Amino acid sequence: MKLFKTLTGVGLMTLVLASCEEKMDYNEYTAYDQEYIQRSFSYVGGFMAKIYNDIDSDWGNNSGAMLASATDESVYSHDGNTIEDFYNGNWSASNPHQTIWSSAYEGITYCNEVLDNWTNLQFEQFALNKDYEQQMFLYNNYQYEARWARAYFYYTLVRQYGGVPFKIHNTTGEEETALPRTSADEIFQFIISECDDIKDKIIADYTNIGDMALYKPQTGRASKFAVEALKAQAALYQASPLFTQGKSEAEKASLWRAAAEANRELILDAEAGGKGLAVSLDTLWNISYISDPQCYKEILFARRTAAANTFESYNFPVGYSSGQGGNCPTQDFVDAFDCTDGLPITESPLYDPQNPYANRDPRLEMTVAHNGDLWPNDLARYNSTYPTLQTYVGGYHSRTGSSAGASYATPTGYYLKKFCNPSQILRARSGYAVSTSPHGWLTFRMGGMYLNYAEAVFQYFKAIGRADAADATGEGFNYSARYLASLTRKRSGMPEFPTGMSNDEFWTRYKRERQVELAFEGHRFYDVRRWMDSAETSKVMNVHAMEIVQNISEANDTTYTYTVKPITRGNGQWDSRWNLFPFSQTEIMKSGGAIIQNEGW
Repeated sequence: MKLFKTLTGVGLMTLVLASCEEKMDYNEYTAYDQEYIQRSFSYVGGFMAKIYNDIDSDWGNNSGAMLASATDESVYSHDGNTIEDFYNGNWSASNPHQTIWSSAYEGITYCNEVLDNWTNLQFEQFALNKDYEQQMFLYNNYQYEARWARAYFYYTLVRQYGGVPFKIHNTTGEEETALPRTSADEIFQFIISECDDIKDKIIADYTNIGDMALYKPQTGRASKFAVEALKAQAALYQASPLFTQGKSEAEKASLWRAAAEANRELILDAEAGGKGLAVSLDTLWNISYISDPQCYKEILFARRTAAANTFESYNFPVGYSSGQGGNCPTQDFVDAFDCTDGLPITESPLYDPQNPYANRDPRLEMTVAHNGDLWPNDLARYNSTYPTLQTYVGGYHSRTGSSAGASYATPTGYYLKKFCNPSQILRARSGYAVSTSPHGWLTFRMGGMYLNYAEAVFQYFKAIGRADAADATGEGFNYSARYLASLTRKRSGMPEFPTGMSNDEFWTRYKRERQVELAFEGHRFYDVRRWMDSAETSKVMNVHAMEIVQNISEANDTTYTYTVKPITRGNGQWDSRWNLFPFSQTEIMKSGGAIIQNEGW
């Protein structure tokens, strides 16, 4: 565990927090008081900014590869990337992939520092300043933000490891290193109880704080809705099969009910506060997501990052500027998108295997770039000879084409659109300068919460023996799982799920809807683990690509032949120990054996 004996040298990190020293007039105080108080305010603001910066995101954390490329969502185009460890089995106690471990415990340490040493200060020297009340209003909210963040860090740890060492105060390095694991149930209950305690104390809506507003609305900070979303998500995970092994059927049903109630509470409060679905899914990653009211309507918390073009560089197609191919969607992921009649491609008369992208869920075009697309927007202008994507065999943007860096071209026939700014310029040239844009990692959003609620309600009614769990209501749940799981579909112009589905049919359709709607947002990696669903883990190990062959007739007409090709990962078999991460052997040794390794590692 990465623990700090001292916490010094925290710079002034602005993130979404405005620096107090820029807003307050120190001229009337002595040099000593000015320096002392200025440093104190700076430290508190700096600690909070550091805490927010430790919150996880995945813009290609594995040298460009996202966790999506360790699932059936995508294949990373650069062979030999460490992302392959997750399905080749090349991770272990000596190669534990413990990025979250390090950042989460660092964040927890900073949260404890704020809560132990930097709360309930009065800063009397500023009492006569005209903005003293507003400054203190925001300052007093820090403690609730820190408690939310600490609970969030524990959530990221428990979903990866199960039980983990637990601390709510910083002590000596030796004592902390020797902490044993606290059970997953206790960690989950801590998260839930913390959220319950602070949800009505933290600022509910940063756009509506009246006379307490000092700056433009700081919507990147945790609010009441972020608190309730964390509780709802943690409750869903606690009820999931990975964390209920060994429990009775009654205990499992009780946990599913608690998860449904937590998600219902969040949704009712959020909707009452003006939250809901944005008009269009792709609005959520446009370059003005910070200020767009539609984005703010759906986003409950987003981990903001500085303006950059790194993600586009990782994922734009080879043959375009500095595009590196990146996280290329699989054919399995493409196949998860229904046809416009609401039916899967295996059932719909609208599906044409030789015209596979026609008559499909509109979210497919928002998420995936395929052969014939103009992607990115600047493609034609950048290279007029190849104005659209050519991912067919021998095409300019394929591995067998003539483009520079073809070895990094798509191995699946597709490139990623989601989260990319299509207008990004990666390399300066005549008349065009390099561009950057902001990106926001969608930690919690209403679309995901509706799906969480649907899953929890369905699993609860199924657990108590309802054969019609998809359509069931009652016991305080006024909306069925089928209705809730249809909301994200309807937003994109797709038909609702039909009534009367069997439990097995609904579960299959639900999993596919969740994969489509929440694609590349970091959920799939953990979903296949918490579900312990062999059908889903088998998909991760046996993905598919689309081989496209261009046919040119004597009349110079162009058609394409589409053939699905298998890609087997490792030995093609999922190892159940992969459901949880291994603890680092170094941490186990440092703990003197207090940390017990997860089973199988």
